[in-house]
Amino acid sequence: MNLPVRVVLVETSHPGNIGAAARAMKTMGLTQLALVKPRHYPSAEASARASGAADLLARARVCATLPEALDGCGLVIGASARQRALPWPLIAPRECGRRVIEAASRGEVALVFGREQSGLTNEELQRCNLLVQIPANPEYSSLNLAMAVQVIAYEIRVAAGGEAGLPVGREAPLARAEELELFFEHLQRALTRVGFLNPQNPRQLMLRLRRLFNRAELDDNEIAIMRGILSALAPGSARSDGSGREQD
Repeated sequence: MNLPVRVVLVETSHPGNIGAAARAMKTMGLTQLALVKPRHYPSAEASARASGAADLLARARVCATLPEALDGCGLVIGASARQRALPWPLIAPRECGRRVIEAASRGEVALVFGREQSGLTNEELQRCNLLVQIPANPEYSSLNLAMAVQVIAYEIRVAAGGEAGLPVGREAPLARAEELELFFEHLQRALTRVGFLNPQNPRQLMLRLRRLFNRAELDDNEIAIMRGILSALAPGSARSDGSGREQD
């Protein structure tokens, strides 16, 4: 199984967890690992815990920011042990496996796992189309990082073996994470320009709109249509790409 699925670990504290996560990935056939600001890496402890998956560690990308780690990805799924004040689209591991396999037929997919103690921040979760939550004992729901990676990787392998051939019903690849961020920036400028959004008192409007469009999983064509609409409704709201051209 050689899927374009990227496992992203954000600010991992214990290098042993990185090695154990790499081992969990390799046992399920996943090979792409990205690390966002790991506290200790490279590390002999990570290599020891990898136990045969040292090749994944050798190829791992170390990134300074989450956007860098998500570069080129379409579907982004974040792992969260809890819901937030503003609920985000939430799926179970079995559904996560199916969604990953479907999206991987069209482009890169990212699975984002947060810090051992505090998980992902709200800002980081906003970059995810969906959240996956592993059902656990409510009286003791603490799941080790590598175990969480193992559970999700297993469900992806199950889905790949049984349902990878299902038609996906899309005519274009999912919009990449960086294109989606440009769209959200354009949307905020357009809403401000037409007076719908007060930048001094935005409340949760942009957060709710992010949730809506992340849930829709826009493809390349749909992003182009939405940005064209925004440019027509609020001329001048598109931002220059640095070459003098406007991004619509």
